Amino acid sequence: MIENLKKIAGPLFVLIVFLAALYMLHHELRQYHLNDFVAALHSIPLVYLVSAVLLTALNYLILIGYDWVGVRYVGHPMPMKRIAIASFLGSAVGNNFGSLLGGSGVRYHLYSNWGLSAAEIVKLVLLLSITFWIGLFGIAGVVMVIDPASIPSRLHLPFSNSRPIGILFCVMTAFYLLASITQTKIRIGRSRTRQEFGSVESEVLATSAATARWQFSPPPIKLAGVQYLIAALDFAVAAAVLYVLLPAAFDVTFWHFFGVFLLAIVLSVISTVPGGLGVFELTVIVLLDGSNSHELVGSLMAFRLIYYLIPLVVGLFLLGGNEFAKNKHHVKGAFAFTQKWSVVIAPRLLAITVFLAGAILLVSGTTPPAEGRMALVRRALPLPVIEISHFIGSILGVGLLVLARGLQRRIETAWYLTVALLVGGIVVSLMKGFDWEEATILGLMLLVLLPAKSHFYRHGSLLRNPFTVGWFVAIAMVIGLTVWIMFFAYKHVEYRDALWWKFAFDAHAPRSLRALVGMGLAVLFVGMLHLTSSRGKLPDLPSDADIAAALNIVRKSPTTTANLARLGDKRFLFNDDRSAFIMYGAEGGSLISMGDPVGSEETMRDLVWEFRELCDVTGRTPVFYQVDEDHAAMYVETGMTLLKVGEEGRVPLATFNLEGKKRADLRRSDRKMTEAGCTVEVVAVDQVTAVMPRLQEISDAWLGDKSGAEKGFSLGFFKPDYVATCPVAVVRQNDQIIAFANLWEGADQEELSLDLMRYFPDSPNGLMEFLFLKVILWGHEKGFRWFSLGMAPLAGIEVKDDSPLWNKVADLTFRHGEHFYNFQGLRNYKDKFDPEWKPKYIACPPGIKLPLVLANLTTLISGGLRKLIRR
Repeated sequence: MIENLKKIAGPLFVLIVFLAALYMLHHELRQYHLNDFVAALHSIPLVYLVSAVLLTALNYLILIGYDWVGVRYVGHPMPMKRIAIASFLGSAVGNNFGSLLGGSGVRYHLYSNWGLSAAEIVKLVLLLSITFWIGLFGIAGVVMVIDPASIPSRLHLPFSNSRPIGILFCVMTAFYLLASITQTKIRIGRSRTRQEFGSVESEVLATSAATARWQFSPPPIKLAGVQYLIAALDFAVAAAVLYVLLPAAFDVTFWHFFGVFLLAIVLSVISTVPGGLGVFELTVIVLLDGSNSHELVGSLMAFRLIYYLIPLVVGLFLLGGNEFAKNKHHVKGAFAFTQKWSVVIAPRLLAITVFLAGAILLVSGTTPPAEGRMALVRRALPLPVIEISHFIGSILGVGLLVLARGLQRRIETAWYLTVALLVGGIVVSLMKGFDWEEATILGLMLLVLLPAKSHFYRHGSLLRNPFTVGWFVAIAMVIGLTVWIMFFAYKHVEYRDALWWKFAFDAHAPRSLRALVGMGLAVLFVGMLHLTSSRGKLPDLPSDADIAAALNIVRKSPTTTANLARLGDKRFLFNDDRSAFIMYGAEGGSLISMGDPVGSEETMRDLVWEFRELCDVTGRTPVFYQVDEDHAAMYVETGMTLLKVGEEGRVPLATFNLEGKKRADLRRSDRKMTEAGCTVEVVAVDQVTAVMPRLQEISDAWLGDKSGAEKGFSLGFFKPDYVATCPVAVVRQNDQIIAFANLWEGADQEELSLDLMRYFPDSPNGLMEFLFLKVILWGHEKGFRWFSLGMAPLAGIEVKDDSPLWNKVADLTFRHGEHFYNFQGLRNYKDKFDPEWKPKYIACPPGIKLPLVLANLTTLISGGLRKLIRR
C-alpha cells in the first residue's frame, strides 16, 4: 500500500500543481479574451521571431556543453556527434515532457546503447544535474542580489524581493566551488533539475538500487569553472529568447528581466510540471506585473512554440530522415550513424509526438476557428458535416492520446490505428474550420510515422494494462488544459440548457461544448474498456503439454541452461506460436526469469515485453537472472537496468588438450584417479533408467552428508523423471558407480555442460575434477564447440571509488564471504580449465528494490523460505 501511494503521489502532485496554476492564470487574465492573446502573438514582428529562433539554435548548441562536461568527467571517450545527438534529443524531449511520459530516459537509453555502464551513466547524469544547479544558483544569486525582483504583496511571502533567495544561492555556489578546490566529497540526495535532468537522474541513479544518498566527488576547479560558464550561458541565452519577444510596452532592462526569468525557472523546477507549463507563465506574468498582460501572454506563447516545440519538431524530422534513408540505398550511407541509435529512440519520440497530436486535436476542437475561415467552409460544406467533424475531431484526439502509449510499447496494432487516426485528423481539421496549419502538422507526423513501421513489431493487447500513473496524469493534464481553454475562450457566453441544442455556422460555443462531451465520452469509453478488460493472474505450474512444448524448443536451443525447463518447477510464458518461451518462478513480489528467453533472436524482444507486462498486470517486479551482455539492449528498451552478478566460464573444446605446463595439475589428477581404478562412462538416455537406483542411492548419501535440502530454479535437483531425460556421466571404481553428473547438450553441438554432480562422501579426493576433465575430453571428441563450467557468482565485478554501492558490496562479499560461500575458491577451481569468462547480469527495473529482489531470488533458489531458514 505504501509503495503504491508513493507511485501515485508524485504524478498526482504534478497534476494538482498544474491545475492550480491554470486556476491562478484564469484569475490573472480574467479581463482578457482568447482573441487578445492570438492577436498579440500575430503582432510580434518577424524580425523578433527570427531573432528568437536563432537564439534558440545557439542555446541548444550551448546545451551540448552539459553532456560534453559529463563525458569528460566520466572519462569515457565518445565522438562529438554522439554527444550532440544525446544532448539535443535529451533536451528537446525532456524540456517538453520530463518524466511524466517516460520521455526523460532519452539520454539513458542512448548512452547505454553506446557502451556506457550504469555506473558511468550515474556519474554523467549526476554532473549534468549539478552543472544545471550550479549555473542556476550562481547566476541567479548574482542577479537577485544586484537587482532583486519585487515580489507582489498578494503572494504573502516573508520578504518583499528576491534578494534573500539570491544570497542563499550565492552561498551554495561558493560551497560547491570550495569543495572543487579542496576535492571534498559531497553527500547528496536525489535532486531535481530542469525537467530533463531531474527525471533522468532519478531514473539512472536508481540503477544502483542500493541507497537513496550518494557520495559525489566534485570535478577539478577548472572543470567546475567550465560547468558554471556553460550553465550561465545557457540561462542567459534562454532568457534572451523570451526577452526579444517581449512587447514594446514592457520597458524593462534585460538584467531585471533576467532575474524574473531565473526565478520562474526555479519555481518551474520545484513544481515538477513538465516544461513548467502554466507555472512558468504564471510566475513571469505576476512578477513583471504589467498592465498589458495579454501582450505578454502572446510573447510567452511564441516562446513556447520556438524554444520548446520547434526543437522537438526538428528531432522528429531527424528521425524521419533516418527512417526514409533505411529504404533508400543511395542515401543510406549518409544516415548510417543515425540508424544505430534510432532503434532505441524512435518509438519513444514517435509516441510523444503522437500524444502531442492528440492534444492539438482536443484543444483545437474546443476553440473558435480563425476569423474568415468559417465563411469559406460554409460555402463548401453543409452544417451537419461541420458539426460532425468537430465532434469526431475530439474523439480522434483522445484516441491518439491512448495510442501513444501503445506506440511506446511497440504494439503493431497501435501503429496501424495511429496512421488511420492521423489521416482522419487531417480530414476533420480541414472540414471543421479549414485549419490547414493543424492539418499540416498532423500530415508531417504521419509522414515520419509511415516509414517507421519496423519499430512496431509486437502483437500485444492495447488495453491490457497500457497505462502507468504518469500516463494517466498526462492525459488528465491535457483534458484539464482543454477544458480550461474552452471556458476561457467562451467566458463571455451565458451557459444555459438551450445552448447544447443550438446548431448554426456561427454557434462556436455550443459546438465546442459538444466537442467537450465527445472528448468525455471517449475518455469514459476507454476507461471502461480498461477497467473491464481481463486482468492477468499468475499462471499455474505447467501442464504436461506445456512441458512437452517447451522441450521441443529446448532441443533446438544452443544454450544448455535451457534444459532447466525439464525440471517442471517453473512457469512458462510462450509466444503466440509457441516457438519460444520464458521460464520463470514467482517469489515474494517478484517474477524471476531464469536466463534470457529461449528461442530465436527474433522472438526474444517480444517475449521480454510480454513478461514485463505480465508483471505489471500481476503487480510483481520483473527480474531476469543470469542474462547475457549480448541481449542488454532489449532489457534497457523495456526500462530495466543491468547489474553484473558474476561470470560464466566457457572452455573452447576445439583447442582443449592436456599438453603443456599449464595443464600439469590436470594430468596429475587424471593419473591419480586412473591409478585408483576410476573410469568415466557416458550412459545414453535410453540406459539411464537401468542405473537409476544406484544414482538415487548416491544422491541421498550426498545430501545427507551436506545436511541440506535440494536447491532449484537455477540448479537441477534429483528427480528420477528429470534425470532420465539426459545422458549421465558416471564414475566407476572397481565396476561400481560412485559418482555421477547429468549432461546438458546444446543444439548443433554448440555447448555441453554438467548439471547435478553427486558422489559418495567417502569417494577419493579430486573425483569431481576428474569427472569434469573426462567429460570435457568426451565433448572434444564428439565435436562440441564449448563446455560451460557454470557461473562464478560475484566474480569479475569492477570496483572503483565512485562505483555504485552494489559493486562494492558484491566485491566485498566475493573477497571476504567465505563463511557463507566459497566464491573465490569456486572461481580458482574453474580457472584450472583455462576457460573464457563471459559476464552474466541481473536485469530489473531501476529503483531501490534490489535487496528485496535478491532476497526473493535466494529464497526461490533455496526452494522456499522454510528451506532457506533451515539452512
